[in-house]
Amino acid sequence: MLNNIEFRLMRQTDAEEIAAIEEMTFAMAWSRKDFWAEAINTNAVYVVGIVENKIVAYAGAWISFEEAQVTNVAVHPDYRGQGFGMKLFARLIAEVKKRGVTAITLEVRPSNEAAIRLYEKFGLKSVGRRTR
Repeated sequence: MLNNIEFRLMRQTDAEEIAAIEEMTFAMAWSRKDFWAEAINTNAVYVVGIVENKIVAYAGAWISFEEAQVTNVAVHPDYRGQGFGMKLFARLIAEVKKRGVTAITLEVRPSNEAAIRLYEKFGLKSVGRRTR
């Protein structure tokens, strides 16, 4: 199934599907309205992964000059462990680089080992830790 994923930039009409995945993934989830607004934010880039006409993953970043701050990366629970996160993050990096980004930052909970492993595969390194 891994080869069947397609990627494209997020559209406003994707907001409801993305918000549903967000809610399954994060305790403090963004809303459909949040994603709807992000789809038209010229300082943001969001990529969606689609399998059989269904959004199964998304990732986004805010861009400020040459830096991208990753905001969200999530894969629908039914599609985790199949390599979609790796392909999705690679696509997000490619998209932000098209906009002149040379540095990427993000925050991740220390307990989110899967995310940390993913980011390390792309050469990202921990530069600090916030309490709580």
